[in-house]
Amino acid sequence: IKDEESGYNKNLFCIPKHYEEDLERVFIPHGLILDRTERLARDIMQDMGSHHVVALCVLKGGYKFFADLLDHIKALNQNGDKSVPITVDFVRIKSYC
Repeated sequence: IKDEESGYNKNLFCIPKHYEEDLERVFIPHGLILDRTERLARDIMQDMGSHHVVALCVLKGGYKFFADLLDHIKALNQNGDKSVPITVDFVRIKSYC
């Protein structure tokens, strides 16, 4: 996102009541995030070819994105020409320092 990006008016979106006063603008719409997540899943599947996929999630902050990404990967895996084995694991990090 460029520094001069003005974003989208928050009135164009369904914002939960408890966030209404805290938000001024929306910079990245949810649909765009979902689209990029699906594109990332496609890229991963293409790059991995028929190799085993090991997906590792850092807990707390990344679980929602990880779940969405895995949903897209699983859909591609089920609807594709070949089925690639996927192993899922989770790690918890105490500090990012």
